Amino acid sequence: MRHRRSVWSYWRFYLALSPFYVLFLVFGLYPMVSTILLGFQKWDGFSARQFVGLQNFAFLIEDSTFWLALKNTIVLFFMSTVPTLAIALVLAVMLNSAVRFSGVYRIAYFIPNITSLVAAAIFFAAVFSTNFGLINSGLRALGLPSQDWLGQPWGIKIAISTMIVWQWAGYNTIIYLAGLQSIPKEQYEAAKVDGAGAVRTFFQITLPQLRPVVLFTVVTSTIGGLQTFTEPQVMVGNSGGVGQSGMTIVMYFYSQAFLNNDYGYAAAIALSIFMLVLLFTAINWKLVGGRGKQ
Repeated sequence: MRHRRSVWSYWRFYLALSPFYVLFLVFGLYPMVSTILLGFQKWDGFSARQFVGLQNFAFLIEDSTFWLALKNTIVLFFMSTVPTLAIALVLAVMLNSAVRFSGVYRIAYFIPNITSLVAAAIFFAAVFSTNFGLINSGLRALGLPSQDWLGQPWGIKIAISTMIVWQWAGYNTIIYLAGLQSIPKEQYEAAKVDGAGAVRTFFQITLPQLRPVVLFTVVTSTIGGLQTFTEPQVMVGNSGGVGQSGMTIVMYFYSQAFLNNDYGYAAAIALSIFMLVLLFTAINWKLVGGRGKQ
């Protein structure tokens, strides 16, 4: 007759796994629960917390600055994420067909991703400078008028989105390239025998086979794009620039928490960011991942 071992007989295994759960409890679960509770309270970081119920969320709905920051975030998301993934896919296809110096190209495309974000933001702020920027120098060389890129709403958005594309296009290129190299060559050879052209081969073989990789990049880019902070914060400051056109929702959360010391309202903003990321991720999962089941 077999004897059932006690749960405590596996204590060595539990002890080996415990560091993960302790770290998750301290740095994951506790901050998450604390943020949720803080969203229903009023606290300046020093005095005693006061329970205010849904007042923070009610003010959130009426806060015009919050909705402006939300609008800016979504606009910047589409201006940066969509071009980033499109350029990355084109570059990956080109690298996959290249024979010479492909390793050099991969390193060159990946360098922007490991460059200091603050240094890159300062560089791009100089590139889009009104008086001495490289962009305006090029425009003047072509006989076109200079633009005050960082002094007008759409100029700020173009500058920020350009930097994001520069930083993340190479990273996604490497991921797409890894996916392209996993596609069996026999499928392309069979398509060539059937007389399929490059465009038809791309849409009927490459994209369907690359769907899991595309889903991964879309989801991760969505999560990162909706949490844009450093680029606009360094380029135009905490105010968001002219008309707060560079103010993102994470920047607004930062200003409320660490500049205004309104941690309860900041927690409500943080929860709205979480819901926004969850919504956009679910939409992308449905649009990109769901088609593969058809």
